[in-house]
Amino acid sequence: MKTEGNTILITGGGTGIGLGLAKAFLALGNKVIIASRRRDVLEEAVKNNPGMASYALNLQHTDQIRQFVAWILKEHPSLNVLINNAGIMKAENLLERRDWTDMEDMVATNFLGPLRLTADLLPHLLNQPRAAIVNVTSGLGFVPMASTPTYCATKAALHSYTESLRHQLKRTNIEVVELIPPYVDTQLIDGTSDPNAMPLDSYIAEAMEILKSDPYTTEVCVENVKRLRLAAESITYEKIFRSINGGR
Repeated sequence: MKTEGNTILITGGGTGIGLGLAKAFLALGNKVIIASRRRDVLEEAVKNNPGMASYALNLQHTDQIRQFVAWILKEHPSLNVLINNAGIMKAENLLERRDWTDMEDMVATNFLGPLRLTADLLPHLLNQPRAAIVNVTSGLGFVPMASTPTYCATKAALHSYTESLRHQLKRTNIEVVELIPPYVDTQLIDGTSDPNAMPLDSYIAEAMEILKSDPYTTEVCVENVKRLRLAAESITYEKIFRSINGGR
């Protein structure tokens, strides 16, 4: 995809990777709209990045998605890039008795949300001179971290969906790109920073360089994630699975 001259929508754009991408694309002269559940983080992001637009959206609710799509088509009819980045990650002990809330929230936000939003925006994107859909998955969609089973499953499902979407759209004006982050320091799971994670700024810089240097790429894999993405192909899956999950 081209990295300049776009109108870009980024879900989960108030913090973490989403906000990092929003800043990077804004700096390249793109028009950027960020969406997030939390109005306070959106207001802070827009305040600190003049020219950025925002919309409070919870992808778990289909009625909100429909209202949002109507708004985006009215207010930003030049939209030509959708980046499905919003995600929830929660640890789960599958041996414990509990309700289904966490599981359903992750499936609705991480998987059903991108599918619904893509489906509703697809007719519009097909009418643009050029367009792109970017789905943000995870290295954990290829080798799961067993303490976060539903999160990993949603990312594996989104990877599979992305492959099919790319195939179905191969003769259209829409490019389909998969962004596959490694463990990035975004405070996603417990709100704390981890020095063992890849620094967010470093990840955004490397990912953007891949997009700029290879505008026809279908997967954005920084060096830190290649061992996960290629684990099965390189016959190291079991070894890496044990290393991620404490040898169990």
